[in-house]
Amino acid sequence: MSVPVFRFAPSPNGFLHLGHAYSALLNSSLAAKYQGRFLLRIEDTDGSRARSEFVTAIFEDLAWIGLEWERPVRIQSEHFADYEASLAQLRKIGAIYPCFCSRRHVQANALAARDPDGQPLYGGTCRLLPRPVAERRIAGGDAHGWRLDMASLGDNAAAVWGDAMIAKRTVGSSYHVAVVTDDALQGITHVVRGRDIEPATPLHMLLQRLLGLPTPQYQHHDLIKGADGRKLSKSEGSTALRQLRSEGMAPSEIRQILGFP
Repeated sequence: MSVPVFRFAPSPNGFLHLGHAYSALLNSSLAAKYQGRFLLRIEDTDGSRARSEFVTAIFEDLAWIGLEWERPVRIQSEHFADYEASLAQLRKIGAIYPCFCSRRHVQANALAARDPDGQPLYGGTCRLLPRPVAERRIAGGDAHGWRLDMASLGDNAAAVWGDAMIAKRTVGSSYHVAVVTDDALQGITHVVRGRDIEPATPLHMLLQRLLGLPTPQYQHHDLIKGADGRKLSKSEGSTALRQLRSEGMAPSEIRQILGFP
């Protein structure tokens, strides 16, 4: 039997709140319970939002609530070559196609439905481009991303995600490719994350199948909610762990609130 490997993988686009603390504590406690490993990963492929001060704060806040993790920490922005290798494999098997559409074009020609991220489903304009035309545009330097060709893949994720963008025009590899690549490279056996990310699991399982990667066991935990009943969110300004610390709350109180000894 292999040693179970759990991970907590926050994005450094804001300060951690109680919801993050719960997910990190849960993964750490499960690793301890099953005599496994607990890893921390920084998911910062979106350079427009990631900040170094938030990375530092993640380390500080997790240490403050008593967590320990293996070193070195994998930081996604240092491993774009790994994600490009995954994209190259997807191109080789014909699972993806280049998309030259601007955001405005996508919005104007989108299908009525939206994906789990709230984005309109792509209308398929570039899927119809002849390959020689697409190759000439790429060679000419036209900005482009890459989308999954769901019509040819025939996967269950198609109805929810449509031709999902897995490499953006400005960022490169998307979260979806990066996360499945990292999980495989780090030997992650159990992915325990919030229910808000559950809709992405079929897409991740599809990418794992296409790339020949192992599929971890997935579990999606309930979300920590605020007094208004809404899930805590960095973008909504939910109270950060460091603010609670500055107000005098002790780590033991945080753990007790979240149900951990």
